[in-house]
Amino acid sequence: MSTPSVSNSITIRLEVPPNAATVSTLTSAVEGQGGVVTAVDVSGSGADHLQIDLTVATGGDQDRERIVQTLREMPGVTVGPVSDRVFLAHLGGKLTIESRVPIRHRDDLSLVYTPGVARVSQQIADHPEDARRLTIKRNTIAVVSDGSAVLGLGNIGPLGALPVMEGKAALFKRFAGIDAFPLVLDTQDVEEIIATVKNVAPVFAGINLEDISAPRCFEIEARLRAELDIPVFHDDQHGTGIVATAALLNALTVVGKKVEDVRVVLSGAGAAGSAVLRMMQAAGVRDVTVVDIDGIIHVSREGMHASVQEIAEKTNPRGLTGKLSDAIVGADVFVGVSAPNILTEADVQAMAPDSIVFALANPVAEIDPAIAARHAAVVASGRSDYANQINNVLAFPGVFRGLLDARSNKVTDDMLLAAAKALAAVVTPEELNPTYVIPSVFHPEVHETVAAAVREVAERDR
Repeated sequence: MSTPSVSNSITIRLEVPPNAATVSTLTSAVEGQGGVVTAVDVSGSGADHLQIDLTVATGGDQDRERIVQTLREMPGVTVGPVSDRVFLAHLGGKLTIESRVPIRHRDDLSLVYTPGVARVSQQIADHPEDARRLTIKRNTIAVVSDGSAVLGLGNIGPLGALPVMEGKAALFKRFAGIDAFPLVLDTQDVEEIIATVKNVAPVFAGINLEDISAPRCFEIEARLRAELDIPVFHDDQHGTGIVATAALLNALTVVGKKVEDVRVVLSGAGAAGSAVLRMMQAAGVRDVTVVDIDGIIHVSREGMHASVQEIAEKTNPRGLTGKLSDAIVGADVFVGVSAPNILTEADVQAMAPDSIVFALANPVAEIDPAIAARHAAVVASGRSDYANQINNVLAFPGVFRGLLDARSNKVTDDMLLAAAKALAAVVTPEELNPTYVIPSVFHPEVHETVAAAVREVAERDR
């Protein structure tokens, strides 16, 4: 049985006998098959039956089938429709477009469209800078993906990526009031992606790149930053770097260690890993060893891609070679943005006293957080069912809010570091403890605090 989760939640319509023990009997049956009943709603009643909608968190398809079959076999229970709550939430997509102005009669039509709109169009043609003031450009960004590196799913293409990009756009609106539009591209060619984004850029005040595989994502981001006059932010890189660094700063405070003194082992040299490295070094980390699928990265290793060679030249001051288990011995911090189940309990035991483990691979972490917590002083993961969830949604809404408010045309390392420090500061000294080194995404101050920090740096450097 897998761990039950709301992401595998179902609602089962049942007809059951109307007796006092019905609900407890159903709950026991579900729990006996590894599910968790999260809601019981009476949707109908008769003299000899109750109609109940039973909402159950399951561990996946196999658990779901087993639970439903168990209910079917119970005397007096009739199983009706079984609804997957995740799919119900996505029916018809998660976004709409609405007009900000009423269109009630001819007078309104003349204002918002022809003939009145011609005056605005001519104004913008004569003064392009007015587009931010007079169109949706002021508060709108594009969420761009080619579907080549989606979540834990890999290269599933543009249509497979669309629900994720919709979700990203919904989060921008919910947490920062930003209008974001998902653009999934039916190409994975670097030049075509760059050309397409440049061609659609006039309508947007910023570009959020998402789920584009490494190393292509590095060139795409660099080229677009150089060739566009609006900020370009790759969330898989910079969002992860901001949140992981913020959590690290607070975790080090908890264990009483200084950022410049600790030895860090970073697993993963792709988009997220390279950005985490860059951000942590900007925050003051000096001793980092990076490990990828081929082992410890060092300057003498042969056959490295240029992006990995660059990592080799600025890491591993001890000249370590070998594999992850060799690098981890005596390390103060492990940060994983790589692959599931590559860190063992023995590895964590071999770390320095008061160690910190950030196992951030999704959907399955480098090590089960519960196992890591047997030996590490502070443990964080990407999971919502454990303490210290390191989630990019803590960063990207506030970062873009700050960029848009400052009318910035670029993203700099100083802005990103300011965002990380601001995010860390949301957790007050009175609140800080081993299970709370990073705030909740629903903390009321997170996104405004990050936005203010980014805006201050953007306006200073304008």
